[in-house]
This record gives sequence, C-alpha cells and structure tokens, in this order.
Amino acid sequence: MQVNFLSYMQLTSSALPSLTDSKGSLVVVSSLLGRVPPSFSSPYSAAKFALGSFFGSLRRELDVQDVNVAITMCVLGLRDRASAAEGVRGVTRAKAAPGPKAALAVIRGSATRASGVFYPWRFHLLGLLRGWMPQPRAWFIRQELNITTPAAA
Repeated sequence: MQVNFLSYMQLTSSALPSLTDSKGSLVVVSSLLGRVPPSFSSPYSAAKFALGSFFGSLRRELDVQDVNVAITMCVLGLRDRASAAEGVRGVTRAKAAPGPKAALAVIRGSATRASGVFYPWRFHLLGLLRGWMPQPRAWFIRQELNITTPAAA
C-alpha cells in the first residue's frame, strides 16, 4: 500500500500547488489489476483500485474548482521485465508487452493530456466488460490464468 498507493498521494499533495500554478499534468501509472479484480493478488489490486478512486475524485474536484491540471491514468499490462515475469510464472498465460511500446503510449497520453491510456488497448475492453457482463468477464480472466477447474462429478 505504501509504494502502490500512499506514495502517489504524498507526491501529488506536494506537487499540486506547483502543478496548479503551471497548469501542469499528472501521469499516474496503474494496472489492469486496478480495473478488473484478479485472483491471487488482492493487496496489489486493492492498491491499484485505490489509485483509480483517488485520482478520479481528484480530477472531479479540480474540474469543479476550474483548475487546469490534467490527470492521465495509465492502465498497463504485464511488461517484459524479469521481475514481472518471475512473479507470474506458472500463474498466468498473459504475454508481456514490450516496455518501450508501453512507455510510448504513456508519453503520448501525457502529451495530449488524455484522461486515460490503456496499453495494450484490449485492456480498455476488459475494463468495460467488468460491469456489463460479469460472467463472460470471468471466462476471459480464466483464459489468462494457468488453472484447471475440476471436472463435474
């Protein structure tokens, strides 16, 4: 929670006066696990859900006060880092996205002051499916996990 949520709040609180004066931008790097609750990563997912709620609320508060600070929420998938690959080995079938391409998507979103960036783009669809069709969503998530369900007796 300290790294994945509270540090974002502390940095934002410190930087907000300067960002307000300069009409700056905040770029928040989150995860699909903060949009679609997964199995086997509850603490991480909770911190990423908290990020989405905090910055979504902050965006609305700034809008109401007519403060011109852009907040870009970046929802990224598994990146091709050794530590990430090791952490999910044997748990998921998800393919890692190339880090430079994810970084480029973040830079583009920030430069255009977009409210959200999804990389890979299909994560936007999964986020939408979350509320609309809970059963198919569970099916999609099971396709990514390396778990076999017991056969019916």
